[in-house]
Amino acid sequence: MSFEVWVAFAAACAVLTLIPGPCVLLLIGQSLSRGLGPAFSSIVGVLIGDILLIILSLMGVGAILAASAALFQLVKWAGVFYMAYLGICQILDARQEAKTVSSENHPAFMFGSLRAGFLAAVLNPKGVMFYMAFLSQFVNPNGNMVLQISILAITSTVVVGLILAAYVMMANKARTAFQSEKTRKRIGYTGGGFLIGGSVLMATTR
Repeated sequence: MSFEVWVAFAAACAVLTLIPGPCVLLLIGQSLSRGLGPAFSSIVGVLIGDILLIILSLMGVGAILAASAALFQLVKWAGVFYMAYLGICQILDARQEAKTVSSENHPAFMFGSLRAGFLAAVLNPKGVMFYMAFLSQFVNPNGNMVLQISILAITSTVVVGLILAAYVMMANKARTAFQSEKTRKRIGYTGGGFLIGGSVLMATTR
């Protein structure tokens, strides 16, 4: 793999990540309603999910999903309902008293955020199909496949992680600017709305 191809891949990853999708909406919602700790835990979950999708794409799972409309729809709608469930839970939480920072950073709470990010990534069937088609454009069939895929996977993880972190930081600035209980509840509703919006986006895109 040449340096030019690697740069082109990194740039393509950046551009595609900048376009808000279900995972970005999930992270914005988490940052607005929960804070930085849970949001960054969700980023870790998304990145782990992306790595799994890359592995699955190399195993041919993307081709299986492409060939089976029923299986594709099953995975897709599982992701849709999961994102909607998270959004509804967030709105219900916002109606209660605002959670304290300590509770937000509790290990069990952080694990739940990581799990949410992971499932949001892997329950989007377009993810594995995307990687199957996308990675092949940047791999030299005459080169060391394991090395090339490893470089691309690491590059994708770093680029995507940095951009998702930027989204989270920007959303958190809006959250910290308003600290009254009434405003925090509204922000919680907004966060839940972003999650539900992510489920709608996942449901309506083909």
